[in-house]
Amino acid sequence: MLVVDDESTDGTALIVQSLAEEPAALKLLRTPPLPRGITGKSHACWLGAQSVPADTEWLCFIDADVRADQRLLGSAVQAAVDERLDLLSLAPRHDLRSFAERLILPCGLFTLAFTQDLRQRQASDGGAVTVSGPFLLIRRRAYAAVGGHAAVGSAIAEDVALARILKQHGFKVELRSGDRLLSARMYTGCETVWPGLAKNLVDTLGGPASALMTALIAIPLAWAAYGIPALDALGCLGKGESTACFALAPALSASAAAIGLHLAGAAHFRIPLWYALLFPLGYSAGALMVLDSVRRRLYGRVRWKGRAYP
Repeated sequence: MLVVDDESTDGTALIVQSLAEEPAALKLLRTPPLPRGITGKSHACWLGAQSVPADTEWLCFIDADVRADQRLLGSAVQAAVDERLDLLSLAPRHDLRSFAERLILPCGLFTLAFTQDLRQRQASDGGAVTVSGPFLLIRRRAYAAVGGHAAVGSAIAEDVALARILKQHGFKVELRSGDRLLSARMYTGCETVWPGLAKNLVDTLGGPASALMTALIAIPLAWAAYGIPALDALGCLGKGESTACFALAPALSASAAAIGLHLAGAAHFRIPLWYALLFPLGYSAGALMVLDSVRRRLYGRVRWKGRAYP
């Protein structure tokens, strides 16, 4: 059973029943008024999950902006069955079109790679967890055992909260790359990138304290790739300082490595390579979003697509 969330303001959930070798049957559900303290997405997903037949073995929650290969569901279910997973999350290939998306999102994904030990988060004995909200395949038995979306109804990052509670109950949760099977354009420019990321950054980075620490470290580290070689070059070539001349070569090597990493990222995301040269701006903008995310969370002013979250 596939539950597609369109994130509309009325909380509509689109239910798509997918049967092997048969055309899919579409069923549109309109949710009742949203209960106080419950997010629209969790409410819609919970009601959608309750509408499926009793013998349904798997539930798949997928965002409406995801474009999927026809092999997606079959491949995901087979992988989950073969490896006895209770939740399989697939990270989509990101379709980046606007300047803001191309500047900020690669830096954000690199930040997650730098700050999160994926092996530790995938381990069954740890409390940490990571998932990609656009695609969640969940064993129906496990979903029901933990209370499903009703158990995380007040969480802004409901995908992470649901994965965490599943893992706490001993169920096996795993995140994998799905870039060959699904893609998504999560945002459409600065007007959606900023509020969309600010909504979840606190949870994604492990809480307010961890998020603030990441933001404060990211800015000087990013600009150091240009600033330190420039200062060494000025001291060596302009003032003839031997220490600066000695330090220039390793500084340039480190800067070249940082630029090379972001060039590889630009190639991976299929965006113009010159965006790689702007990575300090991307991390700086991301750090400002983190500060805004913490402010919104502390003052209860989180808003997204016309909704206000407590």
